Amino acid sequence: MGRNMCCGIATKIKVSTKTNLSEKKEEVLKRIGSVFDLKYYDIVDSNSGNYMCLYLKEDLFNQEFKDLFKELIEISPFRFTLYDCIEFATEKKAFDGKAKVRWTSFNAGPSEVEALFSGDIDIGYIGPVPAISANVKSKGDVSIISGASQAGAELVKAPGSKIESAKDLDGKTVAIPQIGNTQHLCLLKLLSDNGLKTVEEGGTVTVTAVENADIQNMMDQGNVDAALVPEPWGSTLVKNGAEIVLDYNEVYMEGNYPVAVVVVRNEFLKEHPDLVKEFLKQHEAATDEINQNADEAAKIINDEINAATGKSLSEDILQTAFQKLTISTEVNKDAVDDFAAISLEQKFIDQKPSDDFITEVK
Repeated sequence: MGRNMCCGIATKIKVSTKTNLSEKKEEVLKRIGSVFDLKYYDIVDSNSGNYMCLYLKEDLFNQEFKDLFKELIEISPFRFTLYDCIEFATEKKAFDGKAKVRWTSFNAGPSEVEALFSGDIDIGYIGPVPAISANVKSKGDVSIISGASQAGAELVKAPGSKIESAKDLDGKTVAIPQIGNTQHLCLLKLLSDNGLKTVEEGGTVTVTAVENADIQNMMDQGNVDAALVPEPWGSTLVKNGAEIVLDYNEVYMEGNYPVAVVVVRNEFLKEHPDLVKEFLKQHEAATDEINQNADEAAKIINDEINAATGKSLSEDILQTAFQKLTISTEVNKDAVDDFAAISLEQKFIDQKPSDDFITEVK
């Protein structure tokens, strides 16, 4: 099969400088562009600073990139969540000898959605919330065909905080990684279930988007009272003194909710059902392998993180994080429906997803 199938994995390259970013932007772009095919970039403003997110077409893990990585003015580590690494470490080897697969990395879900719309990728690993958005904006042309991982997030409080339950978030500031992402929607559901509202809705809870790696500093400075974060960031915060308020199986639906799913362009599914079936076969095999050989999977993940960033996770954090994540091809439709309802209520989307949004490939 000669089809060049493209797949997406949600990862991030974050570039910052010691001086004003606008003064260094052209230098950074020139240096990266001289080596790599730079597709596009974003300048991102957040509560924790100003930085650039770069989107490259090449394999980010080759030696040439690592060498350039070390030469840049200042680059922070790749922003991995644990399920991203599992996908990269296992699925990159799929289709050996059966099809040509080009893997593309993305900063976040919205950028991957754009690539789906343009046809740059055919199948992607993505969060359930941007998957919902993709289905709505494409008028049903993007569907979920499998789950990838579940749970893996917890609500933690700053050291010394008196927060003991979700109800105690009244009047507090809570950090989430990104507005409109899975953790944000889980938090909104949690607040609603406990009779609380955000400040924007006339309530008392301040919700702020903070880069996962910056939450520790925000807590130390007293700017954040609690955070709902994915692994391995939750375990990292706890190791540094934060305390768990709600564990991974207490945040929402006892942990039975997706944090990563597999989506496909329906046009590609219609034209190449055999390739999609083969992809799912490999995906299921990789899922089984991870669950049967968790220690080996964790080692592979850490090796990939080290290869990309030059720094591994400590074994205790990796093991704790891995235990809080469920690797599964199942998709809880009730959870996805909840996410869609919250997204509609928050005006992240303007209508519900299509009825066949979650598609079984036969």
